[in-house]
Amino acid sequence: MSTRPPTPSRRALLRAMAALPASAVLLGELPGLAGTALAAAPPSGSATRYTIVPFLNSNDGTVNVYQSDDATDFRLLKSSAFTPPSNRIRDASVFKHTDGYYYLTYTTHTWQDVSTTIGFARSSDRANWTFLYDYTVPITNLSRAWAPEWFVDSDGSVNVIVSCSVTSDEWIFTPYRLKATNSALTAWSSPVVLSGIGANHIDTYIVRTGSTYHAFTKNETAKYIEYATASSLTGPYTISRTGDWAGWGSYREGPSVTQLDNGGWRIFFDGYGDGTYYYSDSYDAFATWSAPTALPVVSGTARHFTVIKETVSGGPSLAKNVTRSFQSANYSTRYWQAQSSLLNLPVVTGSSTAAEKSASTFTVVAGLADSNGYSFRDASGNYLRHWDFRARFDANDGTSTFAKDATFIARTGSSSGAIRWESYNYPGYYLRHYNYQLRVERTAGTDLFRQDSSFVPVGAWG
Repeated sequence: MSTRPPTPSRRALLRAMAALPASAVLLGELPGLAGTALAAAPPSGSATRYTIVPFLNSNDGTVNVYQSDDATDFRLLKSSAFTPPSNRIRDASVFKHTDGYYYLTYTTHTWQDVSTTIGFARSSDRANWTFLYDYTVPITNLSRAWAPEWFVDSDGSVNVIVSCSVTSDEWIFTPYRLKATNSALTAWSSPVVLSGIGANHIDTYIVRTGSTYHAFTKNETAKYIEYATASSLTGPYTISRTGDWAGWGSYREGPSVTQLDNGGWRIFFDGYGDGTYYYSDSYDAFATWSAPTALPVVSGTARHFTVIKETVSGGPSLAKNVTRSFQSANYSTRYWQAQSSLLNLPVVTGSSTAAEKSASTFTVVAGLADSNGYSFRDASGNYLRHWDFRARFDANDGTSTFAKDATFIARTGSSSGAIRWESYNYPGYYLRHYNYQLRVERTAGTDLFRQDSSFVPVGAWG
């Protein structure tokens, strides 16, 4: 493909305020711990599921639950899914424990108030939550304990990374590690500072790859998300990227990082300075990142969330090494058809010519870049791929770029039996018809886009 796509906060007033008077079968990704085993499209009959539990821009007393199969198009699972019996709920972090329950940990007070506790809740289905307890973080002269984040290490230990300040300087935060000392997550070790990150850093999110711990943390003075690494969870960390090193801009907070099905990494962060929630992707071990993009649907509504990824049952299922035709989900007389090497969506009927029926018939094969994904051959043996955003058919040239351009991940469609085809190397971009031509376009998160990008595999015309 020759043209690549462009890829008020509680803290905004801290300094000013300081001057004032006082149910599925799944293979889950553990928060912070990821590896190559999860860098693959879900197998046939399974689906990827990302879950977020944000508090709302308009209300920090409750959280919504959203889910997505592509980490881009999040849809509401349940509004006001959990409201604590007292206090607030901000900065909620979610993970699935070995007991089968989902757990939340969260900030318990609004940013103006002293907040020495973090809250805990759990759920069996992500929609219905039960309050567990508020935990007082045992730090002498603690003023605020904010933005707790789950981190499960390779040894299975469950940790919470929490940003804390003391009464002598209530707006200067330092990241600490709390380690669960029982499987019920009701007892915790003494707090340990994440050395090397230092004071005046908040919202620290940890990812481990191999033997390296990667920390994404907000510098509260500069308002940039910085990057550090260590060989131990508690450090010492070395901060190697500062300022606008990734091109995300300033007044950014609440980073959360997850791995995509194609092996890339996606960071989500709250652009509280401009009221937008962003995502950005990396394919070179966090060295460089795509331009930040507004997250559809939830941007402007959701505040500071973290993401968990799971592989669950019930996803699209389509046999390989068979011939099929593909019917538009919202224009039922129209089908994929190769026309002068381009993929279009004309009307095909029983009275269509044999050549038209043959051009509307495709062989479904394992994805060239990922065998769990899908590739499609036309009658001449050429492969469907995207080029300059247009869907077209070309001979396989054997390159890695071609393999990725010609691989698509099956996502659940807008109606029964329908499938949406996500570009393997452009997550969040789908085969979508417009003016009866097929293009690869970024999801808009709307019902119309989901319908325009949904196609039903049916018996072959040819």
